[in-house]
Amino acid sequence: MGHHHTSNHIIYGLYTDETDLLKAVQKAKDDHLDIFNVYTPFPVHGLDPILGLAESRLHITGFVYGLLGTLTAFLGMSWIFTRDWPVIFGGKPYWPVPSFIPITFELTVLFAAIGMVVTFYTVSGMGPGITNPILDPRITDDKFCIAFNETTATDGDINKFKSFFQETGASEVNSKEIDA
Repeated sequence: MGHHHTSNHIIYGLYTDETDLLKAVQKAKDDHLDIFNVYTPFPVHGLDPILGLAESRLHITGFVYGLLGTLTAFLGMSWIFTRDWPVIFGGKPYWPVPSFIPITFELTVLFAAIGMVVTFYTVSGMGPGITNPILDPRITDDKFCIAFNETTATDGDINKFKSFFQETGASEVNSKEIDA
């Protein structure tokens, strides 16, 4: 059993300015054109609501990982100092809570940071050994891009895409096959 290899035929337009990109995305939405993806070299303010993207829930996972770190540190040290190895040193009580604060803080930050990074890369499909197709190397540098999928589109749609790019002032229009 070989695996099925599919590819998408993508038509994309490059823009040199983020305000042109925002206007173009809004026009695509108004014209009911199905955007495959939008690529920008840096986060563009106001793009997410136009595309209808929900707010990221990454901060919630950050809180959960942080809480896990807090509990790990606090409960771990509590168990060590009261049950596993109770030693009185320097006249401290068996359960010296104030001295737990630095390590508790550090593990809270460590768990939150590592957890959020791992979660972000997993959700974004950017784990180790994964190569994502690059439409155009300039979209990581200074160009903004709107991409449409031509694979399932009709001839009329493809003409709509081309005239859309002309109307919205795309500096150039290209197409490319990418693996799905």
